[in-house]
Amino acid sequence: MDRITLAFWSLVLGLFCASAFFVTGIYAQQATQQQREAKLESGDLVQLFKVVDGDTVVVSKDGQGTATVRLLGIKTLESKHGKDEVAVYGRAAEDALRRLVGDRPLRVLLNTPPRDRHGRTIATLYAGEQDIGMALISEGHALVYSVYPFASMPVYLQAQVQARSKSLGLWGNPDVSTKAEALINEWARQGS
Repeated sequence: MDRITLAFWSLVLGLFCASAFFVTGIYAQQATQQQREAKLESGDLVQLFKVVDGDTVVVSKDGQGTATVRLLGIKTLESKHGKDEVAVYGRAAEDALRRLVGDRPLRVLLNTPPRDRHGRTIATLYAGEQDIGMALISEGHALVYSVYPFASMPVYLQAQVQARSKSLGLWGNPDVSTKAEALINEWARQGS
C-alpha cells in the first residue's frame, strides 16, 4: 500500500473510532439522566427546583432527584426572545409562578397520559389548595392550551374569559392580546 492510501484508511479508522467514542458517551449520559429522573405519582409532594418557563418547571422529590413537569392545560408566552413586548409577559408569567409557589410544597395530579412527546411529566400542580395553572390564567399570565381537552378545561376557559374582560396581565396590552387571540384560534383549529 502506498502512503496516501495508508493515510486515507488511517483517517477513516480514526474518524470511526472517535464517532463510536462520542456516541457511547451520549448514550451513557442519556441513561444516567433517565435514571436520575424522579418518578412522580398523583398525590406526591414535591418542591419547586427551577422554573424553566411560565408553564414548565423542574421539581424535586425527596431522595429521588428531579423531574420536569409541564403544567396541564396552559401555555404562557415565550420569555426568551429578548426585549419584545411578548417576552415581557413571558417573564411576568415566570415571576408569577415563582410568587404563587414560594417555598410551599406542591402536590402532583398526573394527567392521562402522564408524559408528553418530549418526555416531560404532564400534571396539575397544587400549592395548598390552589391550582397553579388556574391561578396563572386567572391573573392573565397564561392562556388555556385547548389542543388536548382535559377535565378542568371548562373552568380554565371561564377564568380566561374573566381575566380577559378585566384586562389582566397580557390581556391589558392590545398588541399582545391580538397575538394571544391568534394563538387561541390556531389551537382551536388543531384541536378540532
